[in-house]
Amino acid sequence: MKKLIFLLLASVLCSALVLTACSEDSQEQSDEGAGVEVTQTDIEENIVGMWMKSEEDGQPVLTDEKLVLDVVSPNKAFTSISRDDGQDPWHDNEKSKIEIDNNVMTISTAADDESVIVDEYTITDINENEFTASRKGTSTLEGSEPDVMESVVTFIKVNDDFSDDIIGTWEGHCTSEGSAFDDGQDHRWEYKEDGTYVYYVKDGDKWVPSDDTMNEYFVAGNLLCARWMENDEEYREWWEVSIDGDTMNWAALRADEDGNTFTATFEMKKVEE
Repeated sequence: MKKLIFLLLASVLCSALVLTACSEDSQEQSDEGAGVEVTQTDIEENIVGMWMKSEEDGQPVLTDEKLVLDVVSPNKAFTSISRDDGQDPWHDNEKSKIEIDNNVMTISTAADDESVIVDEYTITDINENEFTASRKGTSTLEGSEPDVMESVVTFIKVNDDFSDDIIGTWEGHCTSEGSAFDDGQDHRWEYKEDGTYVYYVKDGDKWVPSDDTMNEYFVAGNLLCARWMENDEEYREWWEVSIDGDTMNWAALRADEDGNTFTATFEMKKVEE
């Protein structure tokens, strides 16, 4: 009986030792994982390419609020951004300076002598297709007091560039039925190589140029940004585009007056001149 009790105690003790060892191993692995940090080398090896901001604080970014970084080297990039209120600078591939220190990437963009935007990204995860960072953005516009914004952002790699494919005249209509853009009418745009475009309206059976003025655009990867003047007021729009032969599709995540989001879409065909 005593021998049986001894064997049982020994078995329990061995089991406890095994469980303790496993627990310690698991804790060590967990600690090792928790200690893994993004290094400066990780950033420099993955950051070259075109990146589009896709999420901010866990929410999808509205298309009109997107930002594109075309990183050509670990110390140089071009920034494209255009807010839809028409008040912030029109950044059409503005030259930006990059500084990388450990896992912090600082991007400085000066639209002119008095307008500067500095984005400090503390990168927590990065690979060849995506990176996530805590962003601290400081903007100084036309000598005003600096405006500081902080958020957690995710960028995704953009592999398409439609800046050349969009040149020409396109005709089509809204395909998101019931959206604010669904007017049941065909529309026509002519995109020129000099960064301007003509928007046409239908006059009977003929297409005639609209009364809009300014009419400027640029394409950053797969993002089309346009601005125009109508009745002395400036308007701007981003659209995510895809072009396959003579077919172009637009899509954009929008928000209505109540803050509810919806996706607007267009489909158009290239017009042979």
